[in-house]
Amino acid sequence: MKIEFVGGARTVTGSSFIVKNNNFTVMVDCGMFQGTRELRERNYLNLIYAPPQIDCLLLTHAHIDHSGLIPKLVKEGFEKPIYATKATCELATIMLPDSAHIQEQDAEIINKKRKKIGREFIQPIYTSEDAERCLQYFNPVNYHDTISILPNIKARFYDAGHILGSSFIEMHVQEKNKEQVIIFSGDIGQKNQAIIKDPELPEYADILLIESTYGDRLHKSKEDTYNELKHVILDSYNKKGNIIIPAFAIERTQEILYTIAQLVKKGEIPPIPVYLDSPLATSATEIFMNNQDCFDEDMVKLLKSGDSPLDFPNLHFVKTVEESKWLNTNAKGAIIIAASGMCTAGRVKHHLLNNLYKPESSVVFVGYQAEGTLGRRIIDGAQLVKIYGENVAVRAKIHTIGGFSAHADKEGLLEWMSHIKNPNLKVFVIHGEEKASTAFADEIRNRFGYTVHVPHWGEIIDCDTMKSEYAQYSPIEKTDNIETEIDRISQLLATIKVRYQKAKEEGRRINWAQVENDISDVREMVSMINDEL
Repeated sequence: MKIEFVGGARTVTGSSFIVKNNNFTVMVDCGMFQGTRELRERNYLNLIYAPPQIDCLLLTHAHIDHSGLIPKLVKEGFEKPIYATKATCELATIMLPDSAHIQEQDAEIINKKRKKIGREFIQPIYTSEDAERCLQYFNPVNYHDTISILPNIKARFYDAGHILGSSFIEMHVQEKNKEQVIIFSGDIGQKNQAIIKDPELPEYADILLIESTYGDRLHKSKEDTYNELKHVILDSYNKKGNIIIPAFAIERTQEILYTIAQLVKKGEIPPIPVYLDSPLATSATEIFMNNQDCFDEDMVKLLKSGDSPLDFPNLHFVKTVEESKWLNTNAKGAIIIAASGMCTAGRVKHHLLNNLYKPESSVVFVGYQAEGTLGRRIIDGAQLVKIYGENVAVRAKIHTIGGFSAHADKEGLLEWMSHIKNPNLKVFVIHGEEKASTAFADEIRNRFGYTVHVPHWGEIIDCDTMKSEYAQYSPIEKTDNIETEIDRISQLLATIKVRYQKAKEEGRRINWAQVENDISDVREMVSMINDEL
């Protein structure tokens, strides 16, 4: 038996893994790569075998970095069952069509530029029709039910406590007169998250694939997180500035609403107008209310008392584009929650365009920001960012509140996996940037003494011998090596930044006038190239 790491290896996005031998091919997750251009290009690549050869797909949860390439898989010939929890199946009905809409919009924008310079049009990764068509293959399963997905292969879903309907999957494979148990962690949530239940605990596995999004750090306590959000809100409110919260449509948005409702109810902040400007998040909130069996005891008690924390005075659901545009020009001292969480698409980009340059406003990041995204550039300290072709100065206060993360931190992950009782456990560390994954692998070795491997993209590992080979996915041809040259320039600029910081720390004299002139020249050249493309 072998495991192929199609995605989610030394990167946070694109989660997808294939378990196979001569008799079966099972895929777990089929996520979209997000972030840098190099990662996004992988979404267009072909697998080393045709999608019809895949016998079935198991889906841990509905986030796009785990589900976003399912329509592409179906478009290319996959017509087999997709197993997921009921809540995940329902969330997929809004997440995947929304993702398709973004692909179509992006292709349209790029093709307008290509038309001007006589270049061939590109096609979206998949269309709205592809997204709608893939939904027919979803099969809802209950937590803890044992399902026979193929002869000699069974699977069981457990609550991962990450988002509504999320799961870690326990796969039992009968091979060579013995059974092997593989656990796919999916994304493991924090304990004591608002609304949903805590992660369930694993008991036994021979092989574990475990996420490492925050494998090299610890989160703030819930109390500190609560107080930090309160102070940020009060600070901007007193200055009559807006608070922009880029938030993932599923779970993070609902948890933020829950927390704001508690702050208002306790009188710790005034009844500030709160705008949820995300049709996707609004639809997701409705699905939440239809899946109350996933809620924790506190949430159930609140609902029974008639006090819904997802609907409170001064909460406004923004539905139309016109309403959203009104917010851009008229909102003052308001909280605006909008998708996407990494600021790569959606209405949040318009709100950033209209608020980032205002010193009285604040931007509060409450979730992970992948490398190469607009959100990551902002939290990394960029003083100027480009949004819809416009240069925007970053003068608003930027806050990162990690305690809202729907991912367990390093200690949370270690505690979760400590419940697996097998001294010979083989561990593959996935779903993390390389630094986080390798650091977490070291923690596992030091604490448990397990055999641990951090796989590379496309690596295929024999589960018995641990020997590796590599898949060769279809490459994308690069025109005139322009992309390669841009990569080199990016690396050079990163080196210059490091050297500049070192010179500053060492107190060396810097000709500031010359530096500013040079930066201005580079910025102008980049702007010219961007306009031509």
